[in-house]
Amino acid sequence: MPLSIMSPAFAHENAIPAEYTCDANDAAPELRWAGAPVGTKSLALIVDDPDAPDPKAPKMTYVHWVLYDIPATATGIPKGGKSPAGTRDGKNDWKRVGYGGPCPPIGRHRYFFKLYALDALLGDLNSPTKPGLLAAMQGRVLEEAVLLGTYQRRDG
Repeated sequence: MPLSIMSPAFAHENAIPAEYTCDANDAAPELRWAGAPVGTKSLALIVDDPDAPDPKAPKMTYVHWVLYDIPATATGIPKGGKSPAGTRDGKNDWKRVGYGGPCPPIGRHRYFFKLYALDALLGDLNSPTKPGLLAAMQGRVLEEAVLLGTYQRRDG
């Protein structure tokens, strides 16, 4: 079985409920995964939005969450984002650790929850940003899985 990631909060390629955005609680949705390949020593998670600031004229990929050294034995993250023991945080594009939910200024944006199975623990990377984590993961990724959600604000 290949690596997979899903959420009971929303189906792949469907809308993320407002509860998990800046328009409400901004709580991380529950995530579940399975199928980590043999040799997986840790997992990493990056949540980003390639449609910022406007899906009709994207200029950047906005990073909402960076986690790494998630134990290989973990099967998910509960609603609210309490990470399994041993998990390390990176910095999102709000320059803080933790989950920052969708908050698109205009239009319907796509949010990619990317889970990576790695052949090593990466150790203390001093709260890396997405580029720093991707550099540390280079040559270590065994498999990747993606969950895609969308969100558009009521006034957007």
